[in-house]
Amino acid sequence: MERNKNLQDLEVSFKSAFWLPVADVERPFVRHPHKEASPGKAWRHSSDNGDINLSVVIPTSDAYRGGYFLKLLSQIGCQDYSNFELIVVRGDPRQGRAINTGASLAQGKHLLTLDDDTSLSDTETFSKLVTVIDTHPEIGIAGGNNVIPKDASFFVRRVMKELPRRSWEPVSEITDSDLAEHPCMIMRTAEFKSIGGENELIPRGLDPYLREEYRKSGKRIVVVPNVIYHHLPPDSLNKLLKQSFRNGRQAAYVNRNYPQWVIETPSKHGAFVPRRPLWQRILRYPLRLMGTLVTGRQVWFIYQIFYAAGFVFFWITDIWNSHTEQ
Repeated sequence: MERNKNLQDLEVSFKSAFWLPVADVERPFVRHPHKEASPGKAWRHSSDNGDINLSVVIPTSDAYRGGYFLKLLSQIGCQDYSNFELIVVRGDPRQGRAINTGASLAQGKHLLTLDDDTSLSDTETFSKLVTVIDTHPEIGIAGGNNVIPKDASFFVRRVMKELPRRSWEPVSEITDSDLAEHPCMIMRTAEFKSIGGENELIPRGLDPYLREEYRKSGKRIVVVPNVIYHHLPPDSLNKLLKQSFRNGRQAAYVNRNYPQWVIETPSKHGAFVPRRPLWQRILRYPLRLMGTLVTGRQVWFIYQIFYAAGFVFFWITDIWNSHTEQ
């Protein structure tokens, strides 16, 4: 890929980056703010032409993510769209707060979010998404298509094939879908702020929460054709299961403390039922588990076991702690 001239020093700039503490960055637009100050720090890099139309925000725990993040920086530097700034927020355990911080610092008309384990194989990703959001005022969030990269390892390929929402067949036309996600999606900065930004109170379920708020405002949530990205899973079974257990714990936290924000995440495009009662979700678990075995998706089977273990672990310890504190 031919490197963007305005951002050819992106990796060099990152190595000598000055990270600005963000604890004092105000976020007045946030509807559900976290009361504690962010421990994170931010680094901003922009093109030299001074005309910023797009703000790319990446929340990350360590600005490394097993090497995924550094590869993403290189891919960002190869984008054919130059009128953007890059804002990386590192070290904030609350992803929603990190993204809101990035939005507060953003100067662009549009806001594009990436995860630190996103991979961009297309140099026109940014320009394609900007074109869609500029020409379709009825769209609130436009996302790309998450597909398995050609150079994926056997394990990564299997995970992305077996786990729901980890990959899908790219759409051929603009499609209303719940599959537009933070790893690669674009919004208008002003609209993002007007609906209250990200929910900082929940550690899990940020995507469905944000999509629902946009739908309430009358905007469409879509996946667009010809925009390809790769949301890469951990590259080993051990790392994957740790992630699964953590996700289960976080899901239990939301279920215990904020059940009003537990929203369904369908694996297909189109309309869906946004909420199911907890008892119904518990009863469908063994059926889903058996289904994964019947279809031969062993990795998905093991993933669900560890997810459930994390969920139950938090639920029981939270109840125990509540009783002992009384």
